[in-house]
This record gives sequence, C-alpha cells and structure tokens, in this order.
Amino acid sequence: MIWKHLEPQTSRFRHYHIKEKGKSKSEIISGARSLECAIVLHRRPAEQTCQRGHGNPGNPDTGYASKVEVSTPSVVEVDLGHTAMLPCSFFILPDSNITYVYWSYIPRSSRTKVYSWVQGKVFVDDSPYVGRVSMDDTFTLAITQTTLQDARVFVCQVGAGSLGVGENRTELRVYKAPEPPEIHANEAGISVGTRESQEIAECVVRNSFPGPNITWLKDGHRLHPEDDKVKIMDTRTQEASGLFTARSRLLAHVPRQDRHAYFQCQAHYLLAGGDRQAQSPKVQVHIFYPTENVSLAIDAPRPQVKEGDHVALRCQGDGNPPPEYSFFRVQNNTATGEEEEQELSGKADKGVLSLGKVHKENTGHYRCKGLDLDTMETLTADAELVVNYIEGLKVTKESPEPVLEGHNLTLTCEARGSRPLAFHWHKDKKGKALGSGQQLQLSNIMREAAGNYICEVTMPGVQGLSRNKQVLVVVYGKPQVSVEKPGVPVQENELVTLTCTALAQPEPSITWSANGTVQNRTENYSVVSNLTVQVTSKLMRSGINCTATNYLGVVTHHVHLERRMTPTTPTTTAPAGNATAEQKPQESKGVIIVAVIVCILVLAVLGAVLYFLHKKGKIPCGRTGKQDITKPDARKDEVVVEVKSDKLPEEAGLLQATNGDQKPAGDQGEKYIDLRH
Repeated sequence: MIWKHLEPQTSRFRHYHIKEKGKSKSEIISGARSLECAIVLHRRPAEQTCQRGHGNPGNPDTGYASKVEVSTPSVVEVDLGHTAMLPCSFFILPDSNITYVYWSYIPRSSRTKVYSWVQGKVFVDDSPYVGRVSMDDTFTLAITQTTLQDARVFVCQVGAGSLGVGENRTELRVYKAPEPPEIHANEAGISVGTRESQEIAECVVRNSFPGPNITWLKDGHRLHPEDDKVKIMDTRTQEASGLFTARSRLLAHVPRQDRHAYFQCQAHYLLAGGDRQAQSPKVQVHIFYPTENVSLAIDAPRPQVKEGDHVALRCQGDGNPPPEYSFFRVQNNTATGEEEEQELSGKADKGVLSLGKVHKENTGHYRCKGLDLDTMETLTADAELVVNYIEGLKVTKESPEPVLEGHNLTLTCEARGSRPLAFHWHKDKKGKALGSGQQLQLSNIMREAAGNYICEVTMPGVQGLSRNKQVLVVVYGKPQVSVEKPGVPVQENELVTLTCTALAQPEPSITWSANGTVQNRTENYSVVSNLTVQVTSKLMRSGINCTATNYLGVVTHHVHLERRMTPTTPTTTAPAGNATAEQKPQESKGVIIVAVIVCILVLAVLGAVLYFLHKKGKIPCGRTGKQDITKPDARKDEVVVEVKSDKLPEEAGLLQATNGDQKPAGDQGEKYIDLRH
C-alpha cells in the first residue's frame, strides 16, 4: 500500500511504503493513516490534530470515512497588533490531486471566506481581512496587525475532487497586557474600634484582554476572603474599545498591630506564551487606635545632666491620634505627707516641653499626663531629673602671713557637689600638674615658688562638669640683686646712666652711692632704679654702689667704672648684671678735640711739602723782587727767596746754622738763603 503526501509548492508526491504481512487491507489502510498522523504530529506543535475529511461513501476501497486528512493547531496565540500565523497541512492518497484550499472564519453559525487557492490560483475574498491576510506556499494563513475582533475560530478546508473534502479548525486567541495596577488607600483612615469591615484600599487594572484577575497582599502574603474578617469585591468592565478594566476593593477588620503593615494588589493576565503578573506599589493605611501606654523621658545632651545643660521633657503615648499632654512637677507636702502637683508653664510642642538651661534647683520629680480624646481616659508617667553641680569652692592657706623663704606652706581646696568630687592642683594657667587631693604641701618654699596656684574640681562620671579657683602665693625675703659683669667701660666727664634691679617682697628701696638723677619703677615684684651721673676721676677710682633694702635684709651691688681706651662716638655702655650704664658724652667737647687734631695733621702735611720743595731747589731764598746779577753763571730760572726774620737772635742763629752759611757778628741786616743748591 502506498500513500502520497502532496507538497503544495511543487505538486509532487511523497511516498510512504508500508509492507506488513498477515493483515487485511482495511487494517493496512488504518495503520497507514495512523502513521500519517504520527508524521504530522512530529512536524507540528502538540496542539495539532489529525482530522478526517468527508470521504466518498460510494467507494468501498476506502475502508474509513475520509481520503483527505487536514491538520491544524487547535489554538494559536498572538499579542495584540502582532502577526498571527495559522498553519494548515493535509495528506491524500497516491495519484490524487487537490483542487482547492479555503481559509474561512466562523463569526456565529455561518462561514465567511478569507483566502482561497483554487487549482493554482489565489483569491482574496471580500471580508474585514482585506489587506491584512496572505497565504504562503505551505497554505499558512498570515494575519497582520491583529485586533481584538480577530479572536475567533478559523477553518482550513482542502478539496481533492473525487476523494472528498477534509478540514480542520484553529482558534485564534489575541492578548493585550494591562496597564500597571493602580492602588488607592483609604485616605480617611480606619478606626480599630469599628465592628463593620472597612475599606482599606481599591485596586484598578485597565485595558487588558482578556480581563485580568486581581489578588491582594499584606506584607507580601496573599489575603484570602474570610467571613467577617477579609472581604474582596471584584468587578470587570469591557470598554468601548473591547478591552477590559478590572476593579477590586479590599475590606477588612484591622487590628492596631497592622499600623505598620503594607498593602498591595497584584494583577494576573495572559499573554502569548503563558501567565503574567504585575504588582502595584505598597501603601500604608492610616489606622486610628486608642492610647494604651504613656512614657516620659528626659532629653539631655548626655546621660548625666549638669548645670547649664539644655533639658527637655518628652512625653509620648502609643495612640493614634496622640493624646493631649500636660506636665507637672511633683513635691511632697511636709505637713500632710501627700503629693502636690504643680503644673509647668510653657507650651508643649508634640509632647516636648523645654526647661532651658537647668540648675540644681531643677532637680526633682516630674509627671506627664496624656488624655485620649476618643476614650477620654487619662494615663500618666513619671521621671526623675537630677542636675549635678559643684558649689562652695574656695582655697585657703594654712601658714602664718607673710610666707618667708625656707618655710612650709599648705594649700587647702574645699567644695561641695551632688556626687563625690576630685581635686587637682596646677601652678598658673598652663603650668604642669602638681598633685591631686584637697591639700597641696609646699616645703622649704623659695621665692621662685611664688605665683598663682589653681585648684581644679571635677565630678567623675559627669562629663564637662568642672570648677576652678586660684590663690596668689607671695614669698617674703631679703632683696636679690644679680651681677653678670664686673664693670662698665666709660670715659671721664661723660654722662652715664646706670640701672639697678632688685627683686624682693616686701618691695625694697634702692639707694646709690653717687649723686645724680634717679628714676624708679616697679615691674613684676621687682624695683628698677636708673641713675644718671657725670663720670669723674673720683668715681672712676671708687665706683658706684647700688643698695637694695627691705626689713628682711640689705644687699649692695658694686658697679666698677672702667676707662674706655679708644675714643669712640658716644654709645650706650653694656649692662653689668642687672646694673647697666648708659654713657652720654659731652658733644661740644668732643667736637673741639676732633677739630684740633685735624688742624695739627694739616700743618704737618704742609710743612712736609715745603721741605720737599726746598730740597729740590724749587723755592729760592732772598729779597723779594731782587736778583744777584754779578754772578755770571746765574740762570734765569734760579730764584732767590728773601726771608725777613722777626725772630730773636737765638732763633736767627739757629737758622744760620741750619743753612750752613755763617755771617760776621756785626752783620745784623738782611739775610739771604740760596736755594739753588
């Protein structure tokens, strides 16, 4: 027995050979049909079926009702606006040909053709699908730009002449995804005390095809309808566009434990390929419930409150809406022994009452009252406020006044506080720590120990709470004058200023051994004295004494005046120890001395020049304007200089001896000096 499978695009036959022994003809034909169905199911999706056509009842050789087998998928799914592909396969007996293939749809009871293939020719029938349908060589019908109206049953019919007609049906399903779910919580709020179920939220899912289903979630867990607890009311509406809009209302009894719960809805819908889900945003419902508890807390910068901290009282109830708050300070009446409430002034803002900067007087018992306006019940809460403080700080000296060098001194620090205190000692503000404890012992005290001693008091466990007080310690002793250099360089007759510094308590007086101008000043427990005096030879021999005196002793400092060897311009002499000398020269005398020295030097230079010219014969000696014309070898450039001497005879003799030209004693007239040689 041989079956033929017609390939539409080539009109060729595919042969399937079946050879089985021991079976009748009808059994062989039935087995061949089963094999063809298996082949079709292998080539198409699982939804495909083999359906027999309308056979020729007058042909006894068929052995079954049809000779044309048509296979189509039972369901084809497509998303709205996409292209739908509806395949159609068929099988006929060998040596047979098909005459037509019709695609039609069934709107109600009758059929409407969409596309036709008749003996190799294609016909597009007049229908709503004109321009949107086509058929390929495998007789697969393609529908583009699918609409909601395309969701119907389509029939593929194949005619094979005398072999009869075969057909099969395909349901086309069109899907449209909805818009994201919208959820609207009950803005008015829900009261816990209401007996009836109240609406929590409404969910809307728009423009879906087919219509979606809506479920509800609380904190991620699905809610199911329960009698008198949870109710879900669903409605579905088909719009003019053919799309569906679904609405769902959630009603329930909500306990106060659900005041922090989140609700959301979830849409379930179909698309080509399977089920889909979409969730709405999470919402919370405003739930009203009565106040059951009230608490009172102390708001402060740190757990241990100290004086000067900003403190507030915070009262909080667990009801919604919160209760009305009022604050009181509670004190015991010493006479009756009963509590007395004193309401605190000031406006509480959301249960917070500010006390401002607190002092030790704010320590006490405080109370908060909360009035629930729904149940008219008043609840109370108490709290204790402890303000830590340090007061009464003082420092005393336990020694006879005044404190003398070499004696001992004890400093005592006293203070009171709300808790145990710690004491620390420092000298001056940035001095090193001297010790701890209420007393500070100073033994064999010296004048260097004088100064400010600070007692700092702290309260362990209370951060930032400290007080301090200082006391001045003055050490009495005889004056102290230090010496660094033994003498001061000066010159006689000049003015010099000497400075003498004495350190002591009580304040010393300073005297000088020389008379002059004295200026005194006090600096940091020391006395500074300046003496301006003119240096004499007597002072240079004896020096000057600076004497510092108080009732505890006398100290003398000797200033030695040393002669300055080289003349210098007037300067200030270097200090000797704490005693310094500032020299003030007499400017007029110095100028005269310098002028005399300069004149001597000029005369010496002039004399040297004249002597040099005399030796060179450049200056002739003789009478002025006279010349010896009796000597024949006299040259015109030789000069005789006449010098008239007004000197005494002894000086004239010295002059003659110098020139080496002796004259008779009687010649007392003019003298000539020949400078030619």
